[in-house]
Amino acid sequence: MDFGKLPDISKVDFALPPDHPDTLATLQQHAAGSTGAPAIYIGLPVWVNKAWAGSIYPAGMREKESLHWYGKQFNTIELNSTHYHIPGPDTIDRWRHAVPQGFRFCPKFPQLISHEAQLRSTQDLTATFCEAIAGLEEKLGVSFLQLPPSFGPRQLPELEAFVQFVPESVPMAVELRHPDWFKDRAASQELYEVLEKYHAGTVLTDVAGRRDVLHMRLTTPTATIRFVGNGLHPTDYSRIDAWVERLQQWLEAGLQQLYFFVHEPDNTAAPDLAMYLIERLNTVCGLHIKPPKKFVQAVQGELF
Repeated sequence: MDFGKLPDISKVDFALPPDHPDTLATLQQHAAGSTGAPAIYIGLPVWVNKAWAGSIYPAGMREKESLHWYGKQFNTIELNSTHYHIPGPDTIDRWRHAVPQGFRFCPKFPQLISHEAQLRSTQDLTATFCEAIAGLEEKLGVSFLQLPPSFGPRQLPELEAFVQFVPESVPMAVELRHPDWFKDRAASQELYEVLEKYHAGTVLTDVAGRRDVLHMRLTTPTATIRFVGNGLHPTDYSRIDAWVERLQQWLEAGLQQLYFFVHEPDNTAAPDLAMYLIERLNTVCGLHIKPPKKFVQAVQGELF
């Protein structure tokens, strides 16, 4: 992901900001009605990566089997392909049947809606998209609306009309990138009130070059986090440690769902950092997330 990417991260303050003042209240508000354990989903932004063959995928795996094996290792996917085209029913069926029960696809709204039209006059296209991803049935997770840096607070009426139009059967989280959403307190307060009103969540993006988008405001009891690492730099691990501490607090306060997507340059190392995240969550938060298993490569010439 190029958004917020920096060639030099040596001067970046990666400390997690404090929670927005209303985040704890939002979680506590929903905690009373919650039952059972929280649902934790950890995944990556792609399922095809040739470098994973012989590591998290079998060495001899065919590329068309990638989703099947990905679903054995992780329980969610940041589905970026839907940003570029709406999949047909056959594709949706193939995806749904390729993964096990408990898996969640998190599709991104098409760029025709979010970037080109910037939510104006998109009802027909939005209805088509929502109908398509509804075919994922119980394997549909949170969908996310990623808005471009040009989409600012003056367009809040368009955003409100949009989130009101999306059916409740399509859970949604919104990622905003225009700096004014975070500089203007009045604008951000209006934004969060709209999202809460229509039960839409926020996307928190942890990336080196745009620390402002890490606003730490949850508007629902679901957290959607996009974490962008820097090639397994030591700060990748210390940042994950900080997130685990924060997530422990949110879970204790009533967080009901977590979607956490790990990005790395070309994503080759993303599974390694995701494994570290799962290990830390299990240890610190007392969770029981199934960790991915690595395939051990046989050494040529050794039988035993």
